[in-house]
Amino acid sequence: MRPAFYTLLLSSLCFIFSCQKNGVDPNPVPPTDTALYFPPLAAPAWESRTAVSVGWSESQLNSLYTYLETKNTKAFIILQNGKIIAERYFGTFTGDSLWYWASAGKTLTAFLTGLAQEQGLLSINNKTSQYLGNGWTSLPAAKEDLITIRHQLTMTTGLDDDVPDNDCTLPSCLIYKADAGTRWAYHNAPYTQLYRVIENASAQSYNSYFNTKVRSRIGMNGLWLNSGYLNIYYSNARSMARFGLLMMNRGKWDQDQVMNDMNYFNSMINTSQSINLSYGYLWWLNGKTSHMLPQTQVVFPGNLVPNAPADMFAALGKNDQKLYVVPSQKLVVVRMGESAGIPLLALSNFDNELWGKLKLVIGY
Repeated sequence: MRPAFYTLLLSSLCFIFSCQKNGVDPNPVPPTDTALYFPPLAAPAWESRTAVSVGWSESQLNSLYTYLETKNTKAFIILQNGKIIAERYFGTFTGDSLWYWASAGKTLTAFLTGLAQEQGLLSINNKTSQYLGNGWTSLPAAKEDLITIRHQLTMTTGLDDDVPDNDCTLPSCLIYKADAGTRWAYHNAPYTQLYRVIENASAQSYNSYFNTKVRSRIGMNGLWLNSGYLNIYYSNARSMARFGLLMMNRGKWDQDQVMNDMNYFNSMINTSQSINLSYGYLWWLNGKTSHMLPQTQVVFPGNLVPNAPADMFAALGKNDQKLYVVPSQKLVVVRMGESAGIPLLALSNFDNELWGKLKLVIGY
């Protein structure tokens, strides 16, 4: 008869080797530093951890990389507690390559608007015409005066999004559909006018004000570039991750409280109106009982991304530019690239597919 300790030893060894074969450390060394880490502002250094060391599946992570490559991905990053757990670039794309955020950049504008209000340059409850002048739309004065900065932040201006050019910011393109605050529609043009609001309120160019208030304070690179009527942010993938980390820490970068107004911060990442429960101030929200999508007035039941944690909020852009923030898991996830499937504005099937695979990696 085998001694009890010998039987136990064999059983333990079998378990260990079985787990290691599948890429999972049965006794992962937990990170000793659970506080958020912030990379230096001016240096390329960024602390990292292996997937196995934090209890994740290395084999599933490798499978995820293969999937991402088939989905036209250029850059992918996962942070946990601020440290890099996964970082991969595909094709000729590198860590220094710049890429467009598309509508994911709307969240940068939402954050900057809050800073401008905090500074006393504007109030989101003021009518937009106070900053753009009368006649910035083709609406009668009484209807135009109903539109506030808050309506621009929440996609509830009431301006008609069913026009030949949804991006057009000329007054002739901004026509009445409903009273402000009574209709939600994903409409680029009224949002784009927030750039002019901030420029006029701050008496600075948009790039200059953004660089001073956000970019330089968290070590981002990149710039805003005009493309037709639009203003689009370009940066490397780590800069997007830095902004996600700032949001993870509720507007504070290490010891620098970039945003002090927590009422605004909380409003930005929570339901902003009663029509689309899954929309804050230009941020998409998970975990709500219903959601709406761009280019439709249908209210769909259920979560925005069922496979993702309920507390996730996200910056989503055309052709699957993604920045996900999950406070409960201390996660920031970045994806840049070409469209992963059928080109869509903001949300796509790719979001739920990706989070289905991330669940296998992380095991939440």
